[in-house]
Amino acid sequence: MSRVVVSCGALALHVKKIAARRGWDVDVRSVPPELHNRPEKIRAAVAEAANGDDVVLAYAHCGADLTGYARLEGAHCYEVYGAEHEPATYFLTDFLVRSFDRVVWRGLGLDRYPELRDDYFRNYEKVVWLAQEPSEELRVQAERAATKLGLPLELREVGDTGLEQALERLLEAREC
Repeated sequence: MSRVVVSCGALALHVKKIAARRGWDVDVRSVPPELHNRPEKIRAAVAEAANGDDVVLAYAHCGADLTGYARLEGAHCYEVYGAEHEPATYFLTDFLVRSFDRVVWRGLGLDRYPELRDDYFRNYEKVVWLAQEPSEELRVQAERAATKLGLPLELREVGDTGLEQALERLLEAREC
């Protein structure tokens, strides 16, 4: 019997890869990653994706009220990649590196109002790329994103082991 994981779109590809690698019978349903810009809409999107099924969430708190759902621990999803509370740090994952222009730049309206960049990012001191599958192409894209934000880039090769372990805990707890 297939288990259902409702996933943040920023994690969905890695959740699917992990499930395939581990041989888990998992139905992964993703919700748009842009909802991180509107966390008050996350719960409704999760409920719609769940469609009445018993689900676990590949979502952390992320600013949303996800009471009643089994979910990733932590304040934000990136904690599964080893991100800790680091003041003045803007985190990127492989997903955000690939989709930076769509999710961050256009998602925050910076394509139309670039002067807002400093309002949004003035308190950040660096960008940290939590690289799951680093490549030269992604490194170039991460550097480009950090440059657009006017911040230095730090690379941390983290893989997806933390996400895999967190998913395993969620799925095993649901079986009990």
